[in-house]
Amino acid sequence: MVTYWLKSKKLRQYIMSTGILLIPVALYIVPLNWLYKQHSICLFKNLTGLDCYGCGMTRAILSALHFHFESAFYYNKLFVIVLPLLLYIWSMSIIKYWPKKTCP
Repeated sequence: MVTYWLKSKKLRQYIMSTGILLIPVALYIVPLNWLYKQHSICLFKNLTGLDCYGCGMTRAILSALHFHFESAFYYNKLFVIVLPLLLYIWSMSIIKYWPKKTCP
């Protein structure tokens, strides 16, 4: 059994849905110049020197969120598959946590 620190279910749902809605805003605030200068933490790339299928995906997604699609395609071509999936999961989680109207 899960116990929540916030007893009001409706208020908890509003907080969850607001937090989920703010995820793209928070990601948009991340400066791209700072992100581009970071080194890779990919174990495969650090051991072999080769890119794996996920290398550059974070940079590609954030570039696409900033509407820099050319640089997003440069970092990882698979972002055209991953970004719609992320948007679908994001929208489904908003629908899941959005407070439902209750009939009196």
